[in-house]
Amino acid sequence: MQGSFRVGNLFGIPFYVHFSWFIVLGLFTLTYSSELGKFTELTGLMPLGLGFIVALLLFASVLAHELGHSFVALRQGIDVKSITLFLFGGVASLDRESKTPGEAFWVAIAGPLVSFLLCAVFTALNFATSTSAVGAAITGLLAAINLALALFNLIPGLPLDGGNILKAIVWKITGSPYKGVEFAGKVGQIFGWLAIIGGLFSGRFWYALIGLFLLQNAGGAAQGARVQNKLAAFKAEQAVTPNSPIVPANISLREFANEYIIGKREWRKFLIVDELGRLSGEIAVDAMRAIPTNEWPQVLVGDLMQPVNFEMAIKPEQSLLDVVMLFEKNQITELPVITDNGVVVGLIEKAGIVGFLQQQAVTG
Repeated sequence: MQGSFRVGNLFGIPFYVHFSWFIVLGLFTLTYSSELGKFTELTGLMPLGLGFIVALLLFASVLAHELGHSFVALRQGIDVKSITLFLFGGVASLDRESKTPGEAFWVAIAGPLVSFLLCAVFTALNFATSTSAVGAAITGLLAAINLALALFNLIPGLPLDGGNILKAIVWKITGSPYKGVEFAGKVGQIFGWLAIIGGLFSGRFWYALIGLFLLQNAGGAAQGARVQNKLAAFKAEQAVTPNSPIVPANISLREFANEYIIGKREWRKFLIVDELGRLSGEIAVDAMRAIPTNEWPQVLVGDLMQPVNFEMAIKPEQSLLDVVMLFEKNQITELPVITDNGVVVGLIEKAGIVGFLQQQAVTG
């Protein structure tokens, strides 16, 4: 998240704080200190100091909520990239989605369950500190905060936990995680509009701000799900770049230049195949500069061949969603498409996938 800085690690998980967190911390400190200022035994700066402590405990509760999600995700083998505290609470960034709707459900419900547990703990402490009015007020406030945190997050719309629970349920019913995200995203947009309208009519700007947050994030999630659904519907072989840069190993550099380079699309590298069309390696066009042009007729393409990483390849039957995820994970823009027996189908490019989807939208 932009505008965040790292403050350390929690159980091996990078922990970040967004600059907007300090604004809310200050507002909550003033709010809680005002409430505590009603106690006559608190004098001087004591209400402000205790208000600051309560505000910190609030965000500690938010952090515990996010750790609940994170620990369940870790048990499922999902890496947690970071936890960030920001204006609207906290967010745990996961490396990938759960593999099943059941697993997705437990990741989503874990956070609210932690908040309910903290509510019960602070409620018990509230009774235990009944002889201290100030202590009872603080523990009662923290119990109420955690209860509100749990209930708010259970609203059934993305990006809230309730939306992720709804997503898991729709995923279980339809068998499609993308339909689950799209449905929960639309519900999140409805709640976003309701919060905005309610905030404007009631004069509570905070509600409208939360509604805007829900609206933007839910809309983005729904749109992303529609794109993912489209990508999952097509195979890699369908989006292979026409006239991909593939060249036989047994032709000369002169033939290579005349038939594959001059007057053609400018490729930096070409995939080299043997007589059966199987991938052997690659050749960089710039490598030809090391060979005098008068020797090009005698030097074969295979003589300048460099090894390739066969693990970084796509199978024809893989979905375009798999391809895009591999692109993003490895920060690359192209990969060869190769059959199980090593025959090269062609090259698939990120830009080519975009063009393919646009063509499908026009023709479909």
